[in-house]
Amino acid sequence: MTDRTDVDSPGGIDYIAVQESERFQTLKRMQRSFVFPLAAFFLIWYFVYVLLAAFATDFMSQRVWGDITVGLLFGLGQFLTTFVITMAYVSFANRRLDPRATEIREELEKAQAEA
Repeated sequence: MTDRTDVDSPGGIDYIAVQESERFQTLKRMQRSFVFPLAAFFLIWYFVYVLLAAFATDFMSQRVWGDITVGLLFGLGQFLTTFVITMAYVSFANRRLDPRATEIREELEKAQAEA
């Protein structure tokens, strides 16, 4: 393990130490704990849709109303899911991630200005 105080960085800021700090690691954990489960959910949902379209054609071609089929509703559900996940992430980032990231950034900017 190296001593981070000996590292020469622009402006005197040791960005590696910042990246390894508990606050930054917590921020990364928070982001990953939100993103990975949603990404896994969406991929599973997508592959279920593809597999149903490929192997359950009778089910997917059932008419629900007029020319609207189960497959069409599932396909539209893919778009809807994408928008819902995006909105959920933006809301989460605005409430939980951005304030912490702003604190870290402001501290770095202050240290840069003082250097």
